[in-house]
Amino acid sequence: MDKTPVKIKRRILTVLAMFTIGLVAMMFRLAYVQVVEGTLLQERAFDQHTRDRSISPTRGDILDVNGEVIATSASVFTIGVVKAQVEDPIQVATVLSEILELNYDTVYTNVTKQVAFQRIATKVDKEVADVIRQMNLPGVKVDEDSDRYYPYEDLAAHVIGFVGADNQGIIGLEVKYESYLKGTAGTILMETNGRGERREDEAEVRIEPIDGNHLVTTLDVTLQEYAQQAIDSVVAEKQAAGGTIILMNPQNGEIYAMANSPTFDLNDPFIVNDPEMAAIWSTLDAATKQTELNQMWRNFAVTDTYEPGSTFKIFTSAIGLEENIITPTTPFSCNGFHVVEGVKIKCWRSANPHGQQTFTQGVQNSCNPVFMLIGEDVGAVKFYEYMSTFGFMTKTGIDLPGEASGIMHKVDNIGPVELATVSFGQSFQITPIQLLSAASAVINGGYEITPHFGKYIIDNDGNIIEEFEYKQGEQIISPEVSREMQIILESVVSEGTGNKSYIPGYRIGGKTATSQKLPRGSGKYIASFVAFAPAENPQVIGIVLIDEPQGVYYGGSVAGPVMKEVLANALPYLGIEPEYTPAELEMLETQTYTVPNLIGLTVQEVKALLYSEGVLLEFEGEGDTVIDQFPAEGDTINKTSKVILYT
Repeated sequence: MDKTPVKIKRRILTVLAMFTIGLVAMMFRLAYVQVVEGTLLQERAFDQHTRDRSISPTRGDILDVNGEVIATSASVFTIGVVKAQVEDPIQVATVLSEILELNYDTVYTNVTKQVAFQRIATKVDKEVADVIRQMNLPGVKVDEDSDRYYPYEDLAAHVIGFVGADNQGIIGLEVKYESYLKGTAGTILMETNGRGERREDEAEVRIEPIDGNHLVTTLDVTLQEYAQQAIDSVVAEKQAAGGTIILMNPQNGEIYAMANSPTFDLNDPFIVNDPEMAAIWSTLDAATKQTELNQMWRNFAVTDTYEPGSTFKIFTSAIGLEENIITPTTPFSCNGFHVVEGVKIKCWRSANPHGQQTFTQGVQNSCNPVFMLIGEDVGAVKFYEYMSTFGFMTKTGIDLPGEASGIMHKVDNIGPVELATVSFGQSFQITPIQLLSAASAVINGGYEITPHFGKYIIDNDGNIIEEFEYKQGEQIISPEVSREMQIILESVVSEGTGNKSYIPGYRIGGKTATSQKLPRGSGKYIASFVAFAPAENPQVIGIVLIDEPQGVYYGGSVAGPVMKEVLANALPYLGIEPEYTPAELEMLETQTYTVPNLIGLTVQEVKALLYSEGVLLEFEGEGDTVIDQFPAEGDTINKTSKVILYT
């Protein structure tokens, strides 16, 4: 039997089967390409036939609490080239290098670079950009951009921060609130042919950028200016290494001012503020330059730690009262030192001891033995717990980058000597903002607060998009102890070491400190003063810290007058008017005052000047500037005789 037809049939079936399998595979592949890879391939094809250029969004403004703009963005332009559209590279390079004042060879290299789009210059002024645009050079593109501008230049520089060339925040509030301020970039799309040339029959597609929102802060430009002027003045006068002033609302943690000296210009943040360093800048390597810039940008109010010294006695006092170890009238005796485990630890006035005194007088005198004895009675474990509760072991949570936390002993390492020195503010380190936050808890009723600048976010129409909430924290001491501390600390200013910050008519509480810097015996000190007002209902608390003042370095002598100057300006500005006691009025009746020329000054300037002298004022009119006065310039009056000012 002939089997040939069967073989042929089998071959035919095999071929048909292979064809069917191939067809099915092709169908699956086609479906996969269309369904699974379709979007990706479309995007690749689109990318091959389009060129895009980024449109920078306008970064949101930063404003002070009164709506004053402290950081904003101005319109500038970016100049770039689409290589495939450039007809004459030499002409383009020549024109752009001349108009933009750039090196020709560098520009030519960029014009001829084998990329779709190359930036030639950024942050170009409108006038220059308009000249280039009007020349209609093929392939040259002029696109919108924005440049950051700081109207107050060096004011609150460490707080506000600045942005880099890409408009991204680098330090300060600019980086902390980057997500709210930055906005979303837009794009200009153009379709090209296979050679990368623009298709003339297709218009450019513009995807608009979304501008950033605006940050409203608790910062007050007027109070910031008062603080900056005061700290700059004392740093220059005392030839100090630096200094800081912080003003804050102790009830809710809103920061009114944070001024550091030296400061720097936010519009030129890469220019060093040290003349000696600037003179050798060109000889330094890149790493050294960056180190110097980082040091200049450091906000030492939040990033640097120091031994607080006697200002820490505020907390030892509060702990002793809270633990019922002492009362305001508990008696103490100072013989100039206190011996702890055979170690003789001196009082700051060892040559002329304080002798018999009550606890309140011990605070007024800032007597070290008083606080060492309190520390002993509290004990290391309990004292350590309070230090933790007051926030000295952790960061405050302030809305600024780079915050440091305190440097403390471990509780197991706190022996009697360590406890003694800790009790009066030595052998550990904290930041100024930690001290101010904890002190707020002592005098605000006893609860912790979170220091902050961010108030809310608004859009271009002024609508509030997000309001930041900072809830009242843990109760650390009782309201009763807080009230006792208000009274005791007020007596420090009216009768004790803080008397140089006394202002007639105002109840001010505070505590001075003179901290010796490490290593001991270096002869370098930090003079500081913490103060608040009004003492019975604190609305503002502040710290003045002066690093390495030359000559007299005591906190009461150096920082006290600075605090007086700041509060003399701040209290009237905040609407806190003086209330004179009968004793103060009687004192002022015996004092004379020669009236200066006040015409042309603002109401706030006059209040700050005359209230600090205890002079009574009366205003007639509703203006902001003095246009006449009685008595006249040069007249001598009793301080209880009112000066009438016409505005």
